[in-house]
Amino acid sequence: MFWRGVIGYLPVNIAQGVVGLLTIVLFTRVLSPEEYGVYALAFSALSLTQTLLLTWTEAAMARFYAKQAQDERLPDHFATLYRLWFAMALTVPVVAVVVLRLAPLPPPLKVAVAAAFAAVLVKSLTKLSQERRRAAGEVSAAAWLDIVQTVGGFALGLVLALVGLGGAAPLLGMGAISLLCLVFVLPADLGRARGGVYDPAMAKSYLAFGLPVALSLILALVLSTTDRFLLAAFLDETTVGVYHAGYSLGSRTLDVVFIWLGMAGGPAMVAALERGGQPALDEAAREQAQFMVLLTLPAAVGLALVAAPLAQVMVGPALSAGAGRVTPWIALAGWLSGVTTYYLLQAFTLGRRTGLLIVCMAIPATANILLNLILIPRFGLDGALWSTAASYGLGAVAAAVLGARACRLPLPWTSLIQGGGACLLMALLVSLVPPIGGVAELILKAAGGAGVYGAVILGLDVGGARARLTTLLHRRPRPA
Repeated sequence: MFWRGVIGYLPVNIAQGVVGLLTIVLFTRVLSPEEYGVYALAFSALSLTQTLLLTWTEAAMARFYAKQAQDERLPDHFATLYRLWFAMALTVPVVAVVVLRLAPLPPPLKVAVAAAFAAVLVKSLTKLSQERRRAAGEVSAAAWLDIVQTVGGFALGLVLALVGLGGAAPLLGMGAISLLCLVFVLPADLGRARGGVYDPAMAKSYLAFGLPVALSLILALVLSTTDRFLLAAFLDETTVGVYHAGYSLGSRTLDVVFIWLGMAGGPAMVAALERGGQPALDEAAREQAQFMVLLTLPAAVGLALVAAPLAQVMVGPALSAGAGRVTPWIALAGWLSGVTTYYLLQAFTLGRRTGLLIVCMAIPATANILLNLILIPRFGLDGALWSTAASYGLGAVAAAVLGARACRLPLPWTSLIQGGGACLLMALLVSLVPPIGGVAELILKAAGGAGVYGAVILGLDVGGARARLTTLLHRRPRPA
């Protein structure tokens, strides 16, 4: 099941990865450093608002659809969930008015934050529709909805940036495309509530399920976004732009791989546990963990090694030097975050101990705030980088220790040691490449490093790599 998912989810994640990289390449050139910093702050405000107020309804749509379908209560499910969503959505304009009137924001940032609040509503309502399609097994429809929003929002945002709308442009493009999608999908989805009634007991169960999930996601966002607000408070928007450019270059590159593996791995582990108990889960989890480490560890190390030429190629000239300094630290933090989110934290879901999940996320989130408050005033941008890496490291340790109380997952120490050794050899080779800069240095370092790592892993047959590669090659269709 895991390998079927890995192959099946690949096209959507390729689209997301390409758009994510193009967002960095083009927006860091079209927008000024200050405008890019405004966009980063407003996007963080969007993410925090959606997670705080509306994400729990999206989670409930996905979790309870199958149960209500089995009980033949889908109309009540939709009637209850959409009523809850609209009730929560009414709070968004209130929050927006309070923030925009009381917060001492400069005019460009105020416009971008207003666009973020508007985009929150249409993005979340479209997400509800997408989760309904995923839960119903309509994979193609859900994938196309995701692709249209991702590609269309990026393209329209770029056009708006080119005509001079500044840091608000990407958010306006994102919101406008989501609104266009709703024109086509919302009438049918609301029609599914026809004949249904609002059920208070059902609403209570949705809230009980969704609240811990939302709280844990809020803490994750605090961990990943608070540093931008503190950098803006202690320094300026230009520094935020530099930080966000390097952060995006490091995190989005790794996120594409981790999200891809997580989409396939999570359901596979649940199925293994339900069908075969702990022994089956151990086998499935061990296979996933080995593959995740052997694929993502060299990606993170390689990203750190090519940070300078990669930033020169991908990021606008005004931000590239600073972004190249940020990326290696974010590569470390991104790898720790990915392993924690898409493997270690699965223990709480598998063991149905979501209360511990909140405790687990509170530890690194609190540490991140305290470290940033201490280090940014003294060390500036470097303080934010050190705080981020240390906090994600603490989060990984907390997830491993507390996760073992919820559901035991095997830790791939052998693969980690072998993969780490291969990465050291890769780093030695890459360090011999002269710093000629630009595309040439990037290609030489990336190709040489990948070749060395691949040769070591296949030569030692780490994690059964040779057998796995042979199996995949034999699955390729033969020419007619």
